[in-house]
Amino acid sequence: MSKNRVEWIDFVRAIAILTVLYIHATDGIFIISSDSIMNFTMFSRVFNFASLFIGRIGVPFFLMITGYLLLDRSYDDERVRKFWSKNCKGLIIVTVIWAIIYAISLQFVAVGSNQVNFAEAGNLFFSHMWYMPMIIGMYLSMPFVASALEHFDPKTINQATIVFAFLAFLLPFVTVVLAMHGIENVNIQYCLGFSGGVYGIYIILGYLVKKNLFKKYSSSKMGLLAIVSFIICVLFQYYSFIKGYNFFLWYEFPFILTGSFALFELSSRMGKVRAFPLVSFLSKYSFAVFLVHNLFRLPLLPMVVQLPFTEPVKAIILWILLIILSYVAVVIIYRIPRFGKYILYMR
Repeated sequence: MSKNRVEWIDFVRAIAILTVLYIHATDGIFIISSDSIMNFTMFSRVFNFASLFIGRIGVPFFLMITGYLLLDRSYDDERVRKFWSKNCKGLIIVTVIWAIIYAISLQFVAVGSNQVNFAEAGNLFFSHMWYMPMIIGMYLSMPFVASALEHFDPKTINQATIVFAFLAFLLPFVTVVLAMHGIENVNIQYCLGFSGGVYGIYIILGYLVKKNLFKKYSSSKMGLLAIVSFIICVLFQYYSFIKGYNFFLWYEFPFILTGSFALFELSSRMGKVRAFPLVSFLSKYSFAVFLVHNLFRLPLLPMVVQLPFTEPVKAIILWILLIILSYVAVVIIYRIPRFGKYILYMR
């Protein structure tokens, strides 16, 4: 292992990108098949609900890695400018480039195809790009947050994080539960100020893991928290389905927070990672694959969805195809001299 590599971080990053590809594969299959949703088997329905939990842990993993690696640093004016130049400028350029690439690709997909809904295709093509402006904003704020955290005990930071998490996760959950039972338009007003919202809380949790704040909790308790979070997510989605409520599982759901955090903390306790060369490869190209993979998803969807299999099997097939094609593509692009590493934001 390289002196600069942390094996378990590479492991988590590899899992994160695989789960992102997984959720985009399952989402794509089930969205296209939504017209026949009433004909889904119970297994297919539960598979979809379980897949949403599995897929939603990817972004929290990426954010907690960011907090783990970048917040436990000291910054002055020069280091802030260097950090912005090294990270934010490149991210902004890459975001603009890939927005243009996807916009042009969408035109080619839609032209001459009566079977492709342009609006739906656009949603599928750009479904992952929301992450880019969010992470750019986080990076712009990172040096100031890190400087503030230096002056406080991790226990104090944890107390503030609990309060912010209550506001950002639990109160919206209460609103959803009330709406599910016919009590509409209950808007609980709160302001999270400069916290970064739910995404900022994930980043802070990564920092607190770095500070070993949760090592006092046994691995069995953390494992139980992850399992219980998974079960609650699946059951809540199923309950909302039978109630006829259109619930969308997203990152502000409290049990996505608890589940992803518990798994991240457990991962931080790992020793040597098995098959590390493969894990390191998956991790190295993870962000590049994130940028590229949706170019393959839309063309593949119409073909995979017509296969004579159940939706879960189709989703797994599409997931495997996305992994193979995306990694092959980024490896090829990366090898283009003076071009590959910049367009893929690889340093």
